[in-house]
Amino acid sequence: MKKIICKDAVLAAQAAADVFESQINEKPESVLGLATGSTPIGLYNELASRCSAGKIDFSKARTFNLDEYYPIKAEHRQSYSAFMDKHLFSKVNFASTHLLSGEALDPYEECARYDAEIEFAGGIDLQLLGIGRNGHIGFNEPAVSYSMGSYLVDLTEGTLKANSRFFDDDETQPTQALTMGIGPIFKARKILLLITGEDKADITKKLFGGVLHTDVPACFLLLHPNVTVILDEAAAARMK
Repeated sequence: MKKIICKDAVLAAQAAADVFESQINEKPESVLGLATGSTPIGLYNELASRCSAGKIDFSKARTFNLDEYYPIKAEHRQSYSAFMDKHLFSKVNFASTHLLSGEALDPYEECARYDAEIEFAGGIDLQLLGIGRNGHIGFNEPAVSYSMGSYLVDLTEGTLKANSRFFDDDETQPTQALTMGIGPIFKARKILLLITGEDKADITKKLFGGVLHTDVPACFLLLHPNVTVILDEAAAARMK
């Protein structure tokens, strides 16, 4: 595992963009796993800027997103489909993009379809991850067991509270989500974990404290053979 500690979130985003740029230069037709949330926004802005400047060409690359609320319409402003269009897909020339559908009539069939698409694409070359304050990756919440494939998950009270700020009072906040399971994530050939902000200092300390916690999904990453962790100083403040 390689750790890179940057002074702030801006430099962390630039360092993460360097990893993506290196991946595309090495394999232009890469399959990229992408994440949502506030953490990767700076990275996506940097990738869009580099693409516009001709420094990165994503025209042969395909993407698969980690998760989506369920149920939710793709055009809803808080869907992850809308998030990705706003922050990246409308600015970058990907060959194709793939997301779990929050409008699927049968969530279980949708998860099976998505896993099959990932397998057909040859698996994920570079998987971007953030980490929740409770250690979740994607929407794999703390649990005693985890699904190998994509699945429908009940969101924890902590995750619902953390995400409630994005929904207006008159909007119904989904209490479930479709998410890649630990299996597709762990099978990615490379993983990039991006952690920024003082509010992630406690979970960062726990993650790298030298103990595998069964209730911290991100701990699985400690066993992966090719993980790069990029942190800002605020997130790394309590790490040994």
